[in-house]
Amino acid sequence: MTDNKKLKPGWKVWRFDQMATNINVRIDNPSESGMEHYVGLEHLDADSLKIRRWGTPDDVEATKLMFKKGDIIFGRRRAYQRKLGVAEFDGICSAHAMVLRARPDVVLPEFLPFFMQSDLFMNRAVEISVGSLSPTINWKTMAVQEFALPPTIEQIRLVDLLTCANESLDSYASALDAAKTMLRAGLISIFAREGISPEKMEISPAAVRPGWRLASAKDISVAPITKGATPTSATGSLDTGIPFLKVYNLTFDGSLDFSVDPTFVTSDVHAKELARSQVQGADVLMNIVGPPLGKVSIVPPGFPSANINQAIARFRIRADIPPRYFAAYLLSDWAQRWLQARSKKTSGQQNLTLELCQTLPVPLPPDNQLGEVASAIDAIFESVRLLEKRKSATARIYKTVLTEVLGDV
Repeated sequence: MTDNKKLKPGWKVWRFDQMATNINVRIDNPSESGMEHYVGLEHLDADSLKIRRWGTPDDVEATKLMFKKGDIIFGRRRAYQRKLGVAEFDGICSAHAMVLRARPDVVLPEFLPFFMQSDLFMNRAVEISVGSLSPTINWKTMAVQEFALPPTIEQIRLVDLLTCANESLDSYASALDAAKTMLRAGLISIFAREGISPEKMEISPAAVRPGWRLASAKDISVAPITKGATPTSATGSLDTGIPFLKVYNLTFDGSLDFSVDPTFVTSDVHAKELARSQVQGADVLMNIVGPPLGKVSIVPPGFPSANINQAIARFRIRADIPPRYFAAYLLSDWAQRWLQARSKKTSGQQNLTLELCQTLPVPLPPDNQLGEVASAIDAIFESVRLLEKRKSATARIYKTVLTEVLGDV
C-alpha cells in the first residue's frame, strides 16, 4: 500500500481498478473473429510500448481476448519480462495477457502505459504473481493494488516529457529491428551462389557457392544434437552457480543474455537429472519451440557449465568450424525458411524435432576459406552490435527518467 504521508502535493492514491478497466471479451474461435491481427506475448518487446510484430488469427487456436485500438496489452504471465504494448489497431491477443483500458477521469490514456512501465508498477506486478514455473497475475489481486497518481495537469506535463524520451528509444529499437532483418537477409549472400534467388531456392549443392559443399548438422557435430529437460525439482533465482537457460535468454543476434530472469539448478540436478543437456563454452543454442522460432545464441567462453530447458536444442560443432559461422547460418533467412517450412504447428505452437535439426543442410566453404568467411560474418554483425549498444544506453536514460518522475512515491 502507498503511504499517504509521503505523497507529493496534489497526488492521490487510487486502486488499480479505479485507474483501468480489465476488458475481458473472449474469442473462442480466433479464425472466425473477423480480425486481421493476433498479438501473442512473443510479439511484445520488453520495456517497449510499441507493438512491432504480430501474427494472424489463423495462426492460433483456443480462446483469445479482443482488444481495440488504444488498449494496453499487458503480459500478466511472467510479468518479470516487463511486456506491455499499446495497440495501434483492433485485434485479438493471448489469454495470458490483460487487456486494459484507462479510466480517463482518473488517469490519462496516454499516461497509463508510461506508469505501468515504471519499476513502481512492475515490481508490484511481480510481487503479486502466483505460481512457480509460470507466475501469473490474477485480475482480482491486481484490481485492489493501490498506487499514487499526480493530478491531471501534472500527467499532461509528464506525458510530454516521457513521450520525448520514449521516441528516442523507439527510434533505436526500430533501427535495430531493421538492421537485424537486413542482417538475416544479407547473410544469405555469404552462403549462396551469386545470381540465384535464395528465397525461392531450396538449400542444395547447386545453390551454394562454387567449391562449397553441403553437410548435415549431425555430420559436423562432435556430440549428439540434444535438447534440454525440465527438472523434477523446482528451479529458482538463488544463484547456485549452475545457470538454467530458457528461450528468453536466447537472442536473434547470436549473443546469450542471461540477465533476463536468471534461473539456476542445483549441482545435483545438473549432474544427475540433466546430464545429457549440459552446455559449455562455444556450444550453439537454438529454440525449437515457438513462436517465434529462430533464436540463436553462442555460449561465450568462460560461461559456467549450464543447462537448457526442453525448448532449446544444443549443437556442439567441430573445433575447426567457428561457432559464429554456424550461428550466423542458423540465423540466416535461408536456414530459417528451411526450418520454418518443416516445423510442426499444433495448438498455436511451432515445434522443431531433433531429427530435423540433425538433417539441416549446412553449406561449408573450403577449409582454407573458413577464417575469411568468419571475418566477413563478423563485419556484418558489427553494425548490429553498435546499434545494440546505443539502444541499451538510451534505454538506461529512459528508465532513469521514468524512475525520477514516478519511482519515488
